[in-house]
Amino acid sequence: MSPPPRTAQRGFATRPFTLWKEVATAYLAPALTAGLGGFLSGRPELTRAAFTSIGATSALVACVVGAWLHRRGRPRRWTTSAPRPVLTLGLVITAAGIAGLAGWFGSDWLPSHTPVPEAGWLERLRIDLPLSAGLAAAIVTWRWHGTTSRHQA
Repeated sequence: MSPPPRTAQRGFATRPFTLWKEVATAYLAPALTAGLGGFLSGRPELTRAAFTSIGATSALVACVVGAWLHRRGRPRRWTTSAPRPVLTLGLVITAAGIAGLAGWFGSDWLPSHTPVPEAGWLERLRIDLPLSAGLAAAIVTWRWHGTTSRHQA
């Protein structure tokens, strides 16, 4: 009789990485949390942002990062051999940096170069986009690397 798998000894089952589930969770978790926070604190702008800029950014980043990591079911060799914290930190910095530039573009450049009027929601983009992107990238990368290393062991 063979010993049980290593993951079963720790008390959890190996769950394969499923991109659509990760994207759905990446949208729902921050959207519901921030939406509830906005509702309870009486801040309707936070409730609106929860389901638009916060949730949508999280879902988009989870989709892009997850698809890039999972690349047709065959991960890149260096992503599986890199230490989990290093890979996660690198992708968090990259995603937050790109989203920060998008937030700056949305809040500063759009009102001065297009007919989009300045509004309070544009200012939220500077915080909402990089924060949502960084959190989504961290969670998806950490989870992906965990499932990949368990399947290879």
